[in-house]
Amino acid sequence: MKASVGDRLIVESIQRGKAGRIGIVVALYHTDGSPPYLVRWLDEERETPCFYPGPDARIEHHAERTPESP
Repeated sequence: MKASVGDRLIVESIQRGKAGRIGIVVALYHTDGSPPYLVRWLDEERETPCFYPGPDARIEHHAERTPESP
């Protein structure tokens, strides 16, 4: 998994009835875009300083989003 600053990190919920999480990659620790990432979560006012995405996560690259996407 490779990310850039500004990409969305989407973590799907594995629990029925529980929503997934969406975060924004705000910093990288490696120049090649590999994990871990500093992620700011949109559903909370906090950041995870050293997030390693699991198999339930995917990256939505900043350039792939349409202008009307929040």
